[in-house]
Amino acid sequence: MKLTLQGLQAKVGWESYRLPTYDIAAVRERTAKRPTWLHFGAGSMFRAYPAVLVQRLLTAGLMDTGIIVCESYDEELIDRAYRPFENLSIATTLHADGSLKKEVVGSITETLKLSEDWDRVREIFCDPGLQMVSFSITEKAYTLREGNREFKDCVIEDLERGPHACANVIAAAAAMCLERKKSTDKPLALVSLDNCSHNGLRLQRAILEVARCWKENGFINDDDIAYLQNKISYPFSVIDKITPHPDRRILKVIQDDGIEHIEIAQTEKGTPTAAFTNAEKAQYLLIEDKFPNGHPPLEQTGVIFTTRAIVDKTARMKASTCLNPIDTVNAILGCLFGYRTIAESMADADVLDFIRKMSYDEAIPMVKDPGVVDPWEFLHEALTERLPNPYLDDQPQRIATDTSHKLSVRFGETILAYYDSPVPKHRVSRLRYIPFALACWLRYLIGVNDKGEPMELSPDPRLEWLQEILADISLGDSVPMRRIEPIICDKFIFGVNLAEVGLDDTVLFYFNEMLKRPGAVRTMLKRVCSNETFFNYN
Repeated sequence: MKLTLQGLQAKVGWESYRLPTYDIAAVRERTAKRPTWLHFGAGSMFRAYPAVLVQRLLTAGLMDTGIIVCESYDEELIDRAYRPFENLSIATTLHADGSLKKEVVGSITETLKLSEDWDRVREIFCDPGLQMVSFSITEKAYTLREGNREFKDCVIEDLERGPHACANVIAAAAAMCLERKKSTDKPLALVSLDNCSHNGLRLQRAILEVARCWKENGFINDDDIAYLQNKISYPFSVIDKITPHPDRRILKVIQDDGIEHIEIAQTEKGTPTAAFTNAEKAQYLLIEDKFPNGHPPLEQTGVIFTTRAIVDKTARMKASTCLNPIDTVNAILGCLFGYRTIAESMADADVLDFIRKMSYDEAIPMVKDPGVVDPWEFLHEALTERLPNPYLDDQPQRIATDTSHKLSVRFGETILAYYDSPVPKHRVSRLRYIPFALACWLRYLIGVNDKGEPMELSPDPRLEWLQEILADISLGDSVPMRRIEPIICDKFIFGVNLAEVGLDDTVLFYFNEMLKRPGAVRTMLKRVCSNETFFNYN
């Protein structure tokens, strides 16, 4: 058995897989001529969710074109996970009871590399029928400047060269939209499907920042800026589906089924990839209904099209309260305690006790109910079904990646809500669990686990700077405030200046307590979850 178009024709051996029932070749031909949906970011999330949604629409006869994907950051993904299998992939769904559903996805009609296929991407953008361009490029991709407000190296050359053959995905999207203006002047929706609040606004600001630099350098004019502001829409969205790196247990199942040449590879940039994805069953996608050129009938697959206000409330509920902060705490403590998976961390009674108290006592009181998704039910599902799923082999080290770019959304907004609250019991100085989570991250950055053993840190754009500040701090040290003040006061990291809101002393106290000796993280975790009083809140 081979995962190819010809291999699917055999039928024999594929009995345990849900196969495409539409004419894949015909869909590819139609999509090449009149594309409707282009996606940037060829990772597992794309194949496990948007591509499967398109598959559902094709199967139901509600759509007759597929989805095209372009990769800009790690183009090796295309060579490893797509083209050897003629752009087919296997989507596996891991249920909490251990059952596994397998499906061959044929909705991805074309795979492109931005560096090699610029002309083809431009051709797609210039098609009048193109309705949406979506992105799953991670939170950090929307930040074009470093903490010192200087442009990142990855975008400087594109800004200086102008809208031609850009390497950065944001610059490329801006350039392609301007090509569309020249060709058709038709509107278009650019949709961020990344896991951060206000993702549409982040994308819009990044696109316009690039465009304004080009205008200052004489490459474009005011009409071009107006097109990007008025004819291009940037809908807010909320997307939620846990999609870990490829799992070797799933690889064995697929290999035992007799499918040839399926392996897990790692690109030179360190991205694990395979021709299959493994993901949970639960999934949520809400999108602001702002599509000036129309959109595929995704509402037929359960996608909710609604107002920006409802999307924003749902995003805050998820990203700042009911899931993402839990993910970060799980990842940090999971690394410190040496757990291999998120499920193992969730099985730790002390970790679970802390997460419950942080979520129910401090986070959810600041949630505004979006109406379309119940926050309490969402949180309950995350704590009891999704994160503890032992068959979902997600790793703390993966979740801990880029934490410096996540904390402002996952904790900063809740801290600000307390800071702005007029209710006495909601004074920010009374926070107990959230500042401990932030202190755990500082403790993690020391690179020593709770046993006192060296620990490898996950990639982070600001890791070098953070490690310079925390260099030579060892277990047994007592760190003065001036040592960590550059981090504590960094609004880019936390979304607030922790000193200004009054949490600096709390975080420092927790941090020093966890530095005392091996096992101090566990000890402090228990103390925080107890009734012990650390500070006088009067």
